[in-house]
Amino acid sequence: MTRKITRAAASIKLGLQDKLFLGNLDSIRDWGYAPEYVEAMWLMLQADEPDDFVVATGVSATVKDFLEASFESLDLDYSKFVEIDPIYLRPTEVDALVGDSSKITGATNWTSETSALQLAAKMTLADLELSRNPKYLDVFQWRF
Repeated sequence: MTRKITRAAASIKLGLQDKLFLGNLDSIRDWGYAPEYVEAMWLMLQADEPDDFVVATGVSATVKDFLEASFESLDLDYSKFVEIDPIYLRPTEVDALVGDSSKITGATNWTSETSALQLAAKMTLADLELSRNPKYLDVFQWRF
């Protein structure tokens, strides 16, 4: 869903798309930045003994929070472009998914530095640059 949001925001900014259709904006998630998670995996591999760890930010954000940050990074008001469509509402939606990374922090001192809102902006700006590349658009032709 995150990539759907960021790609749509970029496409809307460039006039390539008019609307974005989503489901539940109140779902709570724990979004993390992949390069930081790779660092956590590397640190796990350095441990003397194998163990199970949860890699997470421990910070919750709603889909609406992510959506707002994505559109705001392009100076857009999401409410003018986003519509709720019941087809995207999941009958078995898990309302909140937030991880506890205290074990890996205690074992390796790893913590997440990038917030969900920073991640939304970073992804959106990257998708804006990709959207400006005609070769990319020719190959992928996004449809939402």
